[in-house]
Amino acid sequence: MSEQKGNKKMVDAITPMEEDFAKWYTDIVKKAELMDYTNVRGCMVIQPYGFAIWENIQRILDTEFKELGHENISLPLFIPESLLQKEKDHVEGFAPEVAWVTQCGDEVLQERMCVRPTSETLFCDYYAKVIHSYRDLPMLYNQWCSVVRWEKTTRPFLRSVEFHWQEGHTMHETAQDAMAETEQMLNVYAGFCENQLAIPVIKGRKTDKEKFSGAEATYTIEAMMHDGKALQSGTSHYFGDGFAKAFDITFQDRENKPSHPFQTSWGMSTRIIGGIIMTHGDNNGLVLPPAIAPIQVIIVPIAQHKEGVLDKAYALRDCLKKTFRVKIDDSSEQSPGWKFAQYEMKGVPLRLEIGPKDIEQNQCVLVRRHDREKIFVSLDHLEEAIAEQLEAVRKGIYEKALKRRQEMTYTASAFDEMKDIAENKPGFIKAMWCGDLACEERIKEEAGLSSRCIPFEQEQIADTCVCCGKPAKSMVYWGKSY
Repeated sequence: MSEQKGNKKMVDAITPMEEDFAKWYTDIVKKAELMDYTNVRGCMVIQPYGFAIWENIQRILDTEFKELGHENISLPLFIPESLLQKEKDHVEGFAPEVAWVTQCGDEVLQERMCVRPTSETLFCDYYAKVIHSYRDLPMLYNQWCSVVRWEKTTRPFLRSVEFHWQEGHTMHETAQDAMAETEQMLNVYAGFCENQLAIPVIKGRKTDKEKFSGAEATYTIEAMMHDGKALQSGTSHYFGDGFAKAFDITFQDRENKPSHPFQTSWGMSTRIIGGIIMTHGDNNGLVLPPAIAPIQVIIVPIAQHKEGVLDKAYALRDCLKKTFRVKIDDSSEQSPGWKFAQYEMKGVPLRLEIGPKDIEQNQCVLVRRHDREKIFVSLDHLEEAIAEQLEAVRKGIYEKALKRRQEMTYTASAFDEMKDIAENKPGFIKAMWCGDLACEERIKEEAGLSSRCIPFEQEQIADTCVCCGKPAKSMVYWGKSY
């Protein structure tokens, strides 16, 4: 509950996360006006405030992709069935989620078309036409689009029938080049999550059971939510030359011989918005990282009816908007207390209060969203102070999320111990694994845990597999997930 009595009515509208985490999440996405429901099954309207978050995510990632040499491209929405069938593992992995178009007007299509669930096959069809020589490589493309996967159970941002994402698709001359790309893009996602979104992540490789359909290897970043569940927040896949062979993509190599190129793909979607909510949010609403917040600073005039207050507030806005995303709430219908609660609900990182006494003293008050810390700042040094406080917000919410993950990560060396932790302590479990699918499936069935990743940073917790007692090959993070 908020300590501010004036905020009570608004805060009471959010179900406390300790009472019902799913309802808390739904309350926030609705009341912060991030999305709304539609009459289209499993699909949502991403409202302007929610889409502004996605646009900021796009802007940051797109800039970084282009700095690394990637170009944006747009491929069709529909995939002919014959094209999808060319890579056996890929089509089998997506078959249950594919939406098919079988008729156009009164005409039944001779070949049905799927609405893209992902675009590997389309890119391969295109690459077969445009790759001829090693001089054409690497070919580094990225696509911003939406895809459709016919999910049985949906939840806003986390799992919907249609969602927005970016999908990078690249072709390389050698396996080493392709692996370097795969690892590079995973590091891009990890850096973005930690430095921009303030979400600590674990980098690692997926088990064969959990890897992307058709990939030789899938790498992931895994984040922990407030409730201890994992969210796969970005993935990067190495395909080897399997798709290239299936689609007959060849090029003349440096010895003038025909060769198959090596392929990668990588993606991050709007589900990361759900991750931001569930990592940083609290019982007063959103807590947004400054880098992607649609409003970084909200100016709330105090006693705005008094002479000079609004003029000063407007002057501050006009000065600050050159550097920051700033909004002023000059509405006269609501009290300052109501406005405080409103912009807390919307997760604005920093609140700037300015009133008659502040103007007299050539100062204003800055209030941080995540901890409500108040800082009195001279107007002569306001821009520098805001930059410092926005960084303090980013650091503060990152450290809070990291501390939570550390406190909710456990180790298990025996299967009974693992099951007990899984039943009674939400969070991640680090345990050794022999590498056998049978043990992975038994852990899923009896403990309700999936393998999140084989982390790059390995620890030797024990010498034997937590499930079967055979010699262990690697330490794995296990957990329940979204």
